[in-house]
Amino acid sequence: MTLGVESNVLKVEKKRAEPAYFSAHDIHAYYGESYIVQGVSFNVHEGEILALLGRNGAGKTSTLRAIARLDSPMLVKGEVWLDHQPLHTMKAWQAAQVGMQLVPEDRSIIQGLTVEENLQLAQIEKPIGWSIERIYELFPRLGERRKQEGTTLSGGEQQMLAIGRALARDIKLLLLDEPYEGLAPVIVQEIEKTLHLIREQGITTIIVEQNAIAALKLADRAVILDTGSVVFDGTAQEVLENEQLRHDYLAI
Repeated sequence: MTLGVESNVLKVEKKRAEPAYFSAHDIHAYYGESYIVQGVSFNVHEGEILALLGRNGAGKTSTLRAIARLDSPMLVKGEVWLDHQPLHTMKAWQAAQVGMQLVPEDRSIIQGLTVEENLQLAQIEKPIGWSIERIYELFPRLGERRKQEGTTLSGGEQQMLAIGRALARDIKLLLLDEPYEGLAPVIVQEIEKTLHLIREQGITTIIVEQNAIAALKLADRAVILDTGSVVFDGTAQEVLENEQLRHDYLAI
């Protein structure tokens, strides 16, 4: 069955009334004078993985950064809630304290610090999440390289470190921006396995990823953006089964 834009927008409207662990409601954000995020709304329930998809320039990363309360883009309107906490009233560091953690596309590994020092730095302030030893159990490679400078790791190992650093905090919502970028297929599979394990711990995840098929196979649900607005909100399986939808909005 082909799902048109109109039917999916109606689906989004219906979902707003449902209780949700995470909710973005009518968020608008700008880069300078450029209107990037144009009234985006969606919910994510506790423990779900949601794939936030769209073509290049659709507003995916901007939406993620607005949710994370970063200064660029600037969130100028709308509400963002996590476990009854109003993230839209907070600075980025305050949102992190109540459980939101962003793993950016560039991974932001701190130069000059070892793997272990990067993890320790994440735990300087409370609340603290997973122990460093538990993170090493999840990512044995990090344990093997604990004394190695973080920026000298391979791309896949840096992604593991970035995710491990997020888990070192008391995390409720994990935001992943292009986690598979530049990684070999075998490493992508390892990251996917890790994300399944994280979901089993009840952590809610929003993933922005250009490799849409990989993200859809991992996710429970999907939201598709086009020019800064939501054009689809439904299950990941619906997108996988709808060739026309994928062609129109994902070019696959």
